[in-house]
Amino acid sequence: MNPQDMEARIMELEKQVAKLNDIEAIQRLQRSYGYYIQNWMYAELADLFADSPDAELSILSGVFIGKNNIDNYFTSWKEQNYDPEFLHQLMQLSGIVDVMPDGKTAKGRWFAYGAMSLHNGDGIKPLTCDGIYTTDYVKQDGVWKILKLTWYPVFLSVPFEGWVNKDRIQTGAIPASTKGYKPDRPREFDPRYPSGYTVPFHFKHPVTGKETDVEERNAALRNK
Repeated sequence: MNPQDMEARIMELEKQVAKLNDIEAIQRLQRSYGYYIQNWMYAELADLFADSPDAELSILSGVFIGKNNIDNYFTSWKEQNYDPEFLHQLMQLSGIVDVMPDGKTAKGRWFAYGAMSLHNGDGIKPLTCDGIYTTDYVKQDGVWKILKLTWYPVFLSVPFEGWVNKDRIQTGAIPASTKGYKPDRPREFDPRYPSGYTVPFHFKHPVTGKETDVEERNAALRNK
């Protein structure tokens, strides 16, 4: 191999290593979100997001736009961080991360599954939860941060036998987020079961290289 080819090969390997390091950093970022939200570590959660007016948190409560509003939302529920009966465990699983060619932005998709214990009236509502996170990431000053995080819950259900003491279990409807910081706009739809909604894929089929188009299916289900 001549010196020019050797240099080109080394540069290519350096790019591959840099990309792998980026993916590892992004995976660590997303997994940290899962650990912090378990006990509602509000300050740490807000610090995961980009310092940008385009930062966005989209959840069932609504859409919060800008780092300041995201911080205000998490802080408005800060009492949960000090509540021993509160639990919001959402394991970040099966992550697929793609770094864009610019090396400064990336997209990810994650399953989230876990258990919750939420105050509802005078008691605790135990829940099991499953859903999907889609996340846009951006590198700011050499550090990967969350630019946009969207939560698509598949289901929230009450287990037959929960982890909350029976005398603390509150019966009735699953609690909705009716207090806290006001969102910038409402969610456009509710993706929970039995909607049948498929969260669009940011990545192509790993074998065929084709786009996975689920919009037609989602539109057909919405029109039923």
